[in-house]
Amino acid sequence: MKYLQYILVFFMICASQQVFAQTRGELEAKRQAIQQEIDEINKIIRTTESKGRSALSEFEDLQYRIKATERLIQVNNQEANLLTREITSNANKIDRFRNELKQLKDDYEQMIQKSYRSKSNKSRIMFLFSSESFLQAYKRIQYMKQFAQYRKKQGVEVMAQTKTLQNLNSTLFEQRRDQEKILAENRQTKSRLVSDKNTQEQLLTSINKQKKKYAQELNQKQKEVSRIDREIDRLIREAIAIENKKVGSDAKATFKLTPEAKALAKDFANNKGKLPWPVKSGIVSMRFGERPHPIVKTIKIMSNGVRIDTEKNGIARAVFEGEVSQISKIPGANVVVMVRHGDYLSIYNNLQRVFVKSGDKVERGEELGEIGINSSSGKTTLIFQLFKNTSKLNPEQWIYKM
Repeated sequence: MKYLQYILVFFMICASQQVFAQTRGELEAKRQAIQQEIDEINKIIRTTESKGRSALSEFEDLQYRIKATERLIQVNNQEANLLTREITSNANKIDRFRNELKQLKDDYEQMIQKSYRSKSNKSRIMFLFSSESFLQAYKRIQYMKQFAQYRKKQGVEVMAQTKTLQNLNSTLFEQRRDQEKILAENRQTKSRLVSDKNTQEQLLTSINKQKKKYAQELNQKQKEVSRIDREIDRLIREAIAIENKKVGSDAKATFKLTPEAKALAKDFANNKGKLPWPVKSGIVSMRFGERPHPIVKTIKIMSNGVRIDTEKNGIARAVFEGEVSQISKIPGANVVVMVRHGDYLSIYNNLQRVFVKSGDKVERGEELGEIGINSSSGKTTLIFQLFKNTSKLNPEQWIYKM
């Protein structure tokens, strides 16, 4: 019975280690994803740092990196704390198993000594011949067999317990090594964070001294964004009118859908939250909706889509299968490509080179064009929008992990 208990405890330890490993695996995946994000931010900053950007752009770049770094430190701390709990748990198990192993060895030693004293054939024969009856002799034979089996089982228990203890000691060593590595990385990460915050504080001081100038700059940018958004709204209504005319409808605000278009729209809707990013890699530098500017709080920023900063010469990719509805040149925004998915539209703005033409059928992930440089920030920036007919949609709710 005791042997079965040890086996049960051994499997419980393995199971608990597996649960810890899964949890640590999730944290490690999260940590790698954040580190990749930081690497992308650094790559984007490096491509624009020599272009004489304004203090506002530098401040925003640092803000992205600081926020990502703070999340990285938080995940590192979670992983280190988890390792601390694992180490404490395994250290306690090791103490308990050492005590149990000592008791097992003591019991086994006593059994061997008893076995040695009675191991001669003469002693066993005398033990059998001294039986008062045949039944008693039979029972003594069974006892000797049981004793031999029990002795063998005890030896197996000692070996199993020793192996378990060795495994726990090895796991504990690896956990302590991993913890030291994470803590060392965290110290370096915190040092970079302090440096970034100091630089950002200096920029903020510089910005505050010229707050009026930057407020005017932001107002001008917002006017330009609003102008481009109005032009995109006009292009959408124009596209709806053109497509509806083909099927004999004069509706101007909603697409008249064929059965095939209805099926495509339904498929698109079913992929909400699972659509791929429209770029291979990048960071969202402006999110959907209205919000106060992070520095000049009196200025409101409005965005009908998301702005994604990506690597130099980055490529825009279709987020779903569909048909290129329109390609238009917008002053101040390079070229916009509109892809129709039933009564849904995905819009890719600020392309400097286009690989498709109107009427082309495109597949999910197909390359649409090369993304241009944002004149005010010096970054390669895609302005990505989603619509259902003329209604704006938040891309962050549709694109996977945006």
